[in-house]
Amino acid sequence: MVQILAGEKGEGKTKRLIDMANEASKNANGTVVFVDDDNKQMYNLHYSVRFVETKKFIMEDPTVFKGFICGILSQNSDIEKIYVDGLNHLIDTVTDEEFAVFLNDLNAICEEAETDLTLIVSRKKELLPAEIAKYEM
Repeated sequence: MVQILAGEKGEGKTKRLIDMANEASKNANGTVVFVDDDNKQMYNLHYSVRFVETKKFIMEDPTVFKGFICGILSQNSDIEKIYVDGLNHLIDTVTDEEFAVFLNDLNAICEEAETDLTLIVSRKKELLPAEIAKYEM
Protein backbone atom coordinates (compact mmCIF):
# COMPACT_ATOMS: atom_id res chain seq x y z
CA MET A 1 0.00 0.00 0.00
CA VAL A 2 1.23 3.48 -0.88
CA GLN A 3 0.76 6.43 1.43
CA ILE A 4 1.93 10.01 1.08
CA LEU A 5 2.88 12.39 3.84
CA ALA A 6 2.00 15.84 2.49
CA GLY A 7 2.79 19.29 3.81
CA GLU A 8 4.83 22.35 3.10
CA LYS A 9 8.57 22.60 3.58
CA GLY A 10 9.49 23.01 7.24
CA GLU A 11 6.43 21.27 8.67
CA GLY A 12 8.42 18.34 10.09
CA LYS A 13 7.61 15.72 7.46
CA THR A 14 11.13 14.27 7.42
CA LYS A 15 11.26 14.00 11.20
CA ARG A 16 7.88 12.27 11.19
CA LEU A 17 9.03 9.89 8.44
CA ILE A 18 12.18 9.04 10.42
CA ASP A 19 10.10 8.43 13.54
CA MET A 20 7.79 6.16 11.53
CA ALA A 21 10.74 4.17 10.16
CA ASN A 22 12.33 3.81 13.58
CA GLU A 23 9.04 2.71 15.14
CA ALA A 24 8.40 0.23 12.32
CA SER A 25 11.85 -1.27 12.83
CA LYS A 26 10.95 -2.16 16.43
CA ASN A 27 8.03 -4.35 15.39
CA ALA A 28 9.08 -5.53 11.94
CA ASN A 29 9.45 -9.21 11.15
CA GLY A 30 11.19 -8.22 7.92
CA THR A 31 13.24 -5.34 6.57
CA VAL A 32 12.50 -1.62 6.84
CA VAL A 33 14.13 0.58 4.17
CA PHE A 34 14.65 4.37 4.20
CA VAL A 35 15.41 6.04 0.83
CA ASP A 36 16.76 9.60 0.66
CA ASP A 37 18.63 11.76 -1.84
CA ASP A 38 21.38 12.54 0.69
CA ASN A 39 22.77 10.93 3.81
CA LYS A 40 22.01 13.72 6.32
CA GLN A 41 19.39 11.65 8.13
CA MET A 42 21.27 8.36 8.10
CA TYR A 43 22.43 8.65 11.71
CA ASN A 44 18.92 9.50 12.93
CA LEU A 45 17.71 6.07 11.89
CA HIS A 46 17.85 2.94 14.02
CA TYR A 47 20.73 0.68 12.97
CA SER A 48 18.30 -2.00 11.76
CA VAL A 49 16.74 0.33 9.14
CA ARG A 50 18.39 -0.22 5.75
CA PHE A 51 19.42 3.18 4.37
CA VAL A 52 19.57 3.76 0.60
CA GLU A 53 20.99 7.00 -0.79
CA THR A 54 19.84 7.94 -4.30
CA LYS A 55 22.41 10.67 -4.97
CA LYS A 56 24.41 8.37 -7.27
CA PHE A 57 21.35 7.45 -9.32
CA ILE A 58 19.50 9.62 -11.82
CA MET A 59 15.92 9.85 -10.52
CA GLU A 60 14.47 12.43 -12.86
CA ASP A 61 11.77 10.20 -14.31
CA PRO A 62 8.93 8.32 -12.56
CA THR A 63 9.64 5.20 -14.62
CA VAL A 64 13.23 5.15 -13.39
CA PHE A 65 12.05 5.54 -9.80
CA LYS A 66 9.56 2.68 -10.19
CA GLY A 67 12.41 0.54 -11.51
CA PHE A 68 14.53 1.60 -8.55
CA ILE A 69 11.82 0.50 -6.12
CA CYS A 70 11.43 -2.79 -8.00
CA GLY A 71 15.19 -3.27 -7.71
CA ILE A 72 15.05 -2.75 -3.95
CA LEU A 73 12.16 -5.19 -3.67
CA SER A 74 13.92 -7.78 -5.81
CA GLN A 75 16.96 -7.82 -3.54
CA ASN A 76 15.08 -8.92 -0.47
CA SER A 77 11.75 -10.75 -0.31
CA ASP A 78 11.00 -9.74 3.29
CA ILE A 79 10.84 -5.95 2.88
CA GLU A 80 7.85 -4.81 4.93
CA LYS A 81 8.10 -1.03 4.65
CA ILE A 82 9.88 1.53 2.49
CA TYR A 83 10.03 5.21 3.46
CA VAL A 84 11.06 7.75 0.82
CA ASP A 85 12.26 11.31 1.43
CA GLY A 86 13.92 13.66 -1.05
CA LEU A 87 11.61 12.97 -3.97
CA ASN A 88 10.58 16.57 -4.71
CA HIS A 89 12.85 16.97 -7.72
CA LEU A 90 11.03 14.04 -9.36
CA ILE A 91 7.55 15.16 -8.33
CA ASP A 92 8.14 18.70 -9.58
CA THR A 93 8.82 17.43 -13.12
CA VAL A 94 5.46 15.72 -13.68
CA THR A 95 1.85 16.87 -13.87
CA ASP A 96 -0.65 15.95 -11.18
CA GLU A 97 -2.22 13.43 -13.57
CA GLU A 98 1.15 11.79 -14.28
CA PHE A 99 1.90 11.73 -10.56
CA ALA A 100 -1.44 10.03 -9.87
CA VAL A 101 -0.62 7.34 -12.48
CA PHE A 102 2.83 6.98 -10.89
CA LEU A 103 1.28 6.47 -7.43
CA ASN A 104 -1.25 3.96 -8.80
CA ASP A 105 1.59 2.01 -10.45
CA LEU A 106 3.63 2.06 -7.23
CA ASN A 107 0.59 0.93 -5.28
CA ALA A 108 0.13 -2.08 -7.59
CA ILE A 109 3.84 -2.97 -7.23
CA CYS A 110 3.65 -2.70 -3.45
CA GLU A 111 0.47 -4.72 -3.18
CA GLU A 112 2.08 -7.49 -5.23
CA ALA A 113 5.17 -7.40 -2.99
CA GLU A 114 3.06 -7.03 0.19
CA THR A 115 5.09 -3.95 1.12
CA ASP A 116 4.02 -0.57 2.47
CA LEU A 117 5.55 2.50 0.81
CA THR A 118 5.39 5.97 2.36
CA LEU A 119 6.50 9.01 0.33
CA ILE A 120 6.90 12.66 1.28
CA VAL A 121 5.17 15.22 -0.94
CA SER A 122 6.04 18.87 -0.29
CA ARG A 123 2.70 20.42 -1.02
CA LYS A 124 -0.19 21.69 1.09
CA LYS A 125 -2.65 18.91 1.76
CA GLU A 126 -5.48 21.13 0.56
CA LEU A 127 -3.81 21.50 -2.85
CA LEU A 128 -3.59 17.77 -3.54
CA PRO A 129 -5.89 16.65 -6.36
CA ALA A 130 -8.40 13.92 -5.47
CA GLU A 131 -6.44 11.24 -7.38
CA ILE A 132 -3.41 11.96 -5.16
CA ALA A 133 -5.23 12.92 -1.95
CA LYS A 134 -6.64 9.40 -1.62
CA TYR A 135 -3.12 8.25 -0.71
CA GLU A 136 -2.64 10.96 1.95
CA MET A 137 -2.25 9.69 5.51
